[in-house]
Amino acid sequence: MTVTTLEHDRAGRGEPLVLLHGFGSTRDDFTALLPALTASFEVWSFDLPGHGASPMIDGVPSVAALTAAVVAELDAQGLDTVHVLGNSLGARIALELACEGRARSVVAISPSGLGTPAERVHQANLMVTSRLLNVARRPFIDALSETAAGRTLLLAGMRARPWRASPTEARIGKDGFGAQRGFWSTLVNAIVVDVPRHLRRIDCPVIVAQGSWDIVGSGQTPRYTPFIRDARFVVLPGGGHAPMSDNPELIVDLVHHAARRAGAVSTP
Repeated sequence: MTVTTLEHDRAGRGEPLVLLHGFGSTRDDFTALLPALTASFEVWSFDLPGHGASPMIDGVPSVAALTAAVVAELDAQGLDTVHVLGNSLGARIALELACEGRARSVVAISPSGLGTPAERVHQANLMVTSRLLNVARRPFIDALSETAAGRTLLLAGMRARPWRASPTEARIGKDGFGAQRGFWSTLVNAIVVDVPRHLRRIDCPVIVAQGSWDIVGSGQTPRYTPFIRDARFVVLPGGGHAPMSDNPELIVDLVHHAARRAGAVSTP
């Protein structure tokens, strides 16, 4: 496999915190959280392989391969262990980083990987629908993102209160689902058939969280807690599958809490 450089943004000062978005999204999905997070951390926001401005990896895009691409980027940036906040596929990769000893703490929002066969089919159908919709409406996404009604249309199903999102967040589908490279192979290998295997290795603080209105992740998230030592499960009231602008203050608090459990001293 050829590892490619992942596009990223870097801001803030403090211990390193890596943000990993979900399948079909981009690093802009975390826009609502950045002001608070950069006040306490050096924040690195990555576009996952094939998403946004990051090129696709060679070979099969399994979770292990996508994680290897993230690890290679951490190495290239001189980052050893980092705090990680991930959503959906990004949350699944965050847990894999913890399995490999590269995470100081993890907040995993709606991680994929522990769905039943029926839940996997449901999730795959939703992802295919999002792909087709965003490819079709890609020329109109910029204009739609400028109004509350347009943002609701663009983010319905992912945010519980999509009208609250910023135009930047509403445009994630343009370079996410709408232009994602390797969509089908990533969907199959990193979502549909993926099963976590080494969760017992995790020895850093982990919080798994899920929005109370998440219609994508089904019951996967709380299933992680028995397999991860001292993992804590949290419900995000009124949050969707990607609740970054639904519950920004609560998510930031969870990141701070996990970092404090890991011994970070720079967080409030």
